[in-house]
Amino acid sequence: MHARHEDAFARHESEVRYYCRRLPRLLSSARGSVVIDSEGAQFVDFLSACGSLNYGHNHPALIRAAIDYLLKDGIAAGLDFHTEAKLGFIEAFESKILSPRGMRYRMQFPGPTGASCVEAALKLARKATGRMNVVAFTNAFHGVSAGALAVTGSAASRKSAQGTLGHVTRIPYDGYLGSDSSDIARFEAMAADPSGGIDPVAAVVVECVQGEGGLNVASVGWLQAIAGMARRLGALLIVDDIQAGCGRTGTFFSFERSGITADLVCLAKSIGGYGLPMSLLLIAPERDVWLPGEHTGTFRGNSLAFVTAAAAVGLWDDAFAEGIRERSETLDHWCVDLEHELADLLFRRGIGMMQGLEFSRASQASAVVADRAAEAGIIVECCGPREEVLKIMPALNIEMPLFVETLDKLSAIIRSVATSDLSTDSDKVMPWIRAERRGTRISGTMDVES
Repeated sequence: MHARHEDAFARHESEVRYYCRRLPRLLSSARGSVVIDSEGAQFVDFLSACGSLNYGHNHPALIRAAIDYLLKDGIAAGLDFHTEAKLGFIEAFESKILSPRGMRYRMQFPGPTGASCVEAALKLARKATGRMNVVAFTNAFHGVSAGALAVTGSAASRKSAQGTLGHVTRIPYDGYLGSDSSDIARFEAMAADPSGGIDPVAAVVVECVQGEGGLNVASVGWLQAIAGMARRLGALLIVDDIQAGCGRTGTFFSFERSGITADLVCLAKSIGGYGLPMSLLLIAPERDVWLPGEHTGTFRGNSLAFVTAAAAVGLWDDAFAEGIRERSETLDHWCVDLEHELADLLFRRGIGMMQGLEFSRASQASAVVADRAAEAGIIVECCGPREEVLKIMPALNIEMPLFVETLDKLSAIIRSVATSDLSTDSDKVMPWIRAERRGTRISGTMDVES
C-alpha cells in the first residue's frame, strides 16, 4: 500500500483497528475467494470476513438479487414493518431450512450484529424464566457488548468492561482440563442443591464449535448432557451459531449432528449471505414472551440483507451440501496429513469448513499469518487464547483447484515455520494447556463421538 494511504488510516482511524495491521494493503475488489488490492496483487481469502462470507465475495446470484431490489426502489430501512423483502426471507427460510428439518421456530430480527442477537437471547431467557444467572463456558466468545461480553471467556476482550459484567457462572467446556459429561452432572447437582451456591439458572449459552476459542468441538454426548441439564433445571438452552452456523460445520446448523433441540438459536454473520449486517434469533414458540416493542433496534429491518439472505438460502440444494462435504473432507485430510508429518509440533482442530492446526509454540502460528501467508497471497487468521491455532475458514463454495493449490502453498509455509526456531521455550504451549481446551477431536467428514 502506498505510504500516503497507510498514513491516512494511522492518522484518522482509531488504534482499535486490527486486521489491517496483519495485511496493510489497500484492498479494492473481490470475487469468489480472491481479493485484489489497489496495485493488482491477488490474495486467496481463507478468512471469509470471520465467517460472514460463507458464499464468497460477490456471488452472482446474490449480486443479482440485490441489484434487482435496488433498481425497483425497494425499501431499504423497514424497522419491523411488514415488507416484501422480509416476507421473502421468512418464506424461503421456513421452506428451505426449517421445515425440512422438522424445526418449529419463530423469527426475531434484533439489531444487525451477532452481539445484538446474543443480547436479545439473554434478555428473553431472563424474562421467560424470571431468573438472572446464565451458564457460559471456558474459551467462549459471544460478542463484545456488555451482556454478550459477560458470557465471553476471553480476558483480553473483557478487560475494559470488568465493572459491568456479572450474573454468569462459568463452567468447563468439553475437554477443558479433561472435563467431560461428568462435570455437567456435578454442576447440575450443585445447581439443584439449595446449599450448592449456584443461583437459579435462566439459560445455558453454548457454541457447538468454539471458533475464536480455538476451534474446540463439543462431542455429541456432551452436547446432549448440556441440553438435558438445561431442561431439568428449567433453564433455556441458547445455541450461539453465529460463526459455526449457515453450513460452516457441514450442516446448516452446527447442532444438527447432536440431535439436540435449542430453545433459542442465534444467527448472524453469513445469515445475510452477502456480508450485509443482519442477525436472526430463532425462538421456540412457547418461549416467545416478548411484549410488542419490548426489544427494538433501528436497523433490525435491513431489507437489502433480507433479499440477499433469501437468495443465499436458495443456494441450499443437494449439490451445494455435497460440495461442502467434499471440501470439508479435503480440508480434514490436509490437517491430518500435516499433523502426522509434524507430530508433537502441530495438532488438528475443528470440523467441517472451520478447521485448522494448533502449534506447540504460539508465536509460530502468528508467524505463519503475519510474516508468511500474507506475503504468499493468503488471508488467514489465528484463534485460541494464545492465538496458537491457525484457522482455515474459506468460502464453502471455494473452487476446488484454487482450494487445493492454496492449501499446498500454506503447507510449505507451515513446514518451514513449525521446524524453525522462531520462538523460545517460554512461549511453548505446554501439553496441559493444550489439553485444557482440546475437546473431542472430530473429523471434517462428520465422524462424531457420542
